Amino acid sequence: MVPLAWRGGSPIARTSIRITGIVQGVGFRPFVYRLAVEMGLAGWVSNSAEGVLIEASSSDERLAHFIRRIRNEAPPLAVISTIQHHALPDDCYEQEFTIRESSGSGIHSAHIAPDAALCDDCLQDLFNPADRRFRYPFITCTNCGPRYSIITGIPYDRPKTTMASFSLCPDCQKEYYDPTDRRFHAQPIACPSCGPQVRLLDSSGLLVSEKDAAVIRAVELLKAGAILAVKGIGGYHLATNACDTEAVRRLRNRKKRDEKPFAVMASSLSSARTLALLSEMEEKLLASQESPIVIVRRATDCPISPLIAPDNLLLGLMLPYTPLQHLLLHGDNFAALVMTSANLSDEPIAFQDTDALQRLSEIADFFLLHDRPIHMRGDDSVIRVFQGRPLFYRRARGYAPRPIRLPFESTSLLAVGAELKNTVCLVKGSQAFLSQHIGDLQNETSFISFQQTIRHLSGLLEVSAEMVACDRHPDYLSSVHAAESGLPLIPVQHHHAHLAACMAENGLDGEVIGLIFDGTGYGGDGTVWGGEFLVGGYDNFRRVGHFRQVRLPGGDKAVREPWRMALAYLYMTQGNAAFSLKHPVTGFLSAEEKALFSIMLENGLNAPLTSSCGRLFDAVAALLNIRHIVSYDGQAAIELEALAETGYDERSYRYTIISENGQPLQLDFSEMFPDILADMDAGIQTASLARRFHVTVASAVVDVCMRIIRTSGLERVVLSGGVFQNRLLSEMIYTALDSRGVQVFTHRLTPPNDGCIALGQAAIAGWKTRRNN
Repeated sequence: MVPLAWRGGSPIARTSIRITGIVQGVGFRPFVYRLAVEMGLAGWVSNSAEGVLIEASSSDERLAHFIRRIRNEAPPLAVISTIQHHALPDDCYEQEFTIRESSGSGIHSAHIAPDAALCDDCLQDLFNPADRRFRYPFITCTNCGPRYSIITGIPYDRPKTTMASFSLCPDCQKEYYDPTDRRFHAQPIACPSCGPQVRLLDSSGLLVSEKDAAVIRAVELLKAGAILAVKGIGGYHLATNACDTEAVRRLRNRKKRDEKPFAVMASSLSSARTLALLSEMEEKLLASQESPIVIVRRATDCPISPLIAPDNLLLGLMLPYTPLQHLLLHGDNFAALVMTSANLSDEPIAFQDTDALQRLSEIADFFLLHDRPIHMRGDDSVIRVFQGRPLFYRRARGYAPRPIRLPFESTSLLAVGAELKNTVCLVKGSQAFLSQHIGDLQNETSFISFQQTIRHLSGLLEVSAEMVACDRHPDYLSSVHAAESGLPLIPVQHHHAHLAACMAENGLDGEVIGLIFDGTGYGGDGTVWGGEFLVGGYDNFRRVGHFRQVRLPGGDKAVREPWRMALAYLYMTQGNAAFSLKHPVTGFLSAEEKALFSIMLENGLNAPLTSSCGRLFDAVAALLNIRHIVSYDGQAAIELEALAETGYDERSYRYTIISENGQPLQLDFSEMFPDILADMDAGIQTASLARRFHVTVASAVVDVCMRIIRTSGLERVVLSGGVFQNRLLSEMIYTALDSRGVQVFTHRLTPPNDGCIALGQAAIAGWKTRRNN
């Protein structure tokens, strides 16, 4: 029995405390129990359908302090959404503080915790020879380890996880039921006696070794230049020595990934500092419980192979987040390992053992796998620091399905996102639950994953959608799925969704100006949009400006072949004379093809109009001979930005703002192209030209934006679209607007690319059916 602190004569008070958020499966009840015992409170704590419910008795002052400490000292994986408390009648008191059995009654609204990196306590145990989990690859506690990837149903208890088949041994059972132990009710708890085990197989599936011997042999193979498929939390990685150029080359050839950068994993933060120039925020992100890939600047003496990220000064870097990864990288085994998603190009990450052995047998020499099933696949999250804050490129493991609060309450709905970089979003009240990154739905396996994710999240969150929001493009597979769902359909224009997503995650309402720049989006006029100046909010929008339209010769071919866009822009200013230029972009066509290309551009044959900002970057990258054909999305723009980062010319090229009565402003960059050609003929360094291009786009965009501000009276601007992954351009636009007193809002919780579209669709649809607060 706990002696109560208020027995000395202080007035006794009794209160009920309800806590919502990510407060189940993260050690919250034992945390409350230990805190209450320390402070001498009586009462109880229990899981409820909504989260955690507490009844506590003590003095008013001590109870207030107890609530403050709950909020300020919550467990590492907990995310508190709300704490509500009210006084109870003082006619009944507990004599001690206890943990009660969970209450499953009521509507389930507790949040699901994301997967988390190994905590420091477990890491210390992992390499402690005296610990019974010494070198055990599945060590975990309530403060770390898999969550979302292993949950099969609710409530979150061991029988409804992929750990259900592993019965606890007496030692683990004792820890599991001891509220003073950090493994109290840790659902993935295991040890070498009762838990999952690793095995090493060759590429034909034959057993090489198992348990710790498998890990030791895997390290030896990696040192010898082998490629291993390594099973992680949300799927398989392909791993090899990042300093072994021949091993990296073999991996590129087998994976059919010619140039797209590989992510690398360093053993520790100190090791990461030898590979990259890290800021304080970048180090904080690398060492966080979410443990994302962080895009950082490579150190000048970085020892990794140049084939890791060809023609790129940046590096995708992460630290070990599973016990198995720590074992592989322990000590001075490697400066870094390649840790790239295990798939062929454009396929989703492999996560099931049988599928991995089939799909990866021509890529991996060996498989380091285990018998804990993965229920929900999930890629690594990718982040870059902008303005001292994280900017997502991909939101997945470690963050999903953490909810984003909408600035209003909505009926339950589903938003199915875009065709590329797909995510889905479920709304429940004011909470928008965004899924992990799913990928490009044009891939059949990705589309199956899309459908599975909708079913799984709907079940976990107990959301029965009353309507579905989708992109206005009728041929997107996500839109087709929505149309066939039988639910009331709310189509949302692509760039309006971008605007609404940035508004929602910043808690904005009313109207804003949206600078929405990307590669492709189905426009309201049937053309391809992508360089848009919008004014609007959740309820509607209007297009007040856009980049001047240009032909997209060959349609989707122009996305893969930037030289086509360069010729299209040159044709705008020079007509057929563009085909006579002594420039590599004209060398892709024979004389006969040039005539056909001219007809295509003149008459719009297989050459739709586009206002795309992304295609403008492609055109300039080709014009500067940086990239004529791309092997991955955004490659030309990425390499153009990287070169511009090394330039120092802050002058601007010519541009024109076309203003016609009653029509949206048009931002015309066509005059810039002959200017660039003249500078090239004058021998000006390509880096300076790339820099001048960025300066020109930023100056022109700010010019148009300030005009819209003056005519609309609005002073809040949101930046969204995949082009805003370009740090240099984003910095230029943000800084220029901020210096003019404009309030600028960027993405903080979702990517600016199409990974945010589902959230924007959900916000727009939710606003239409919002509840009166």
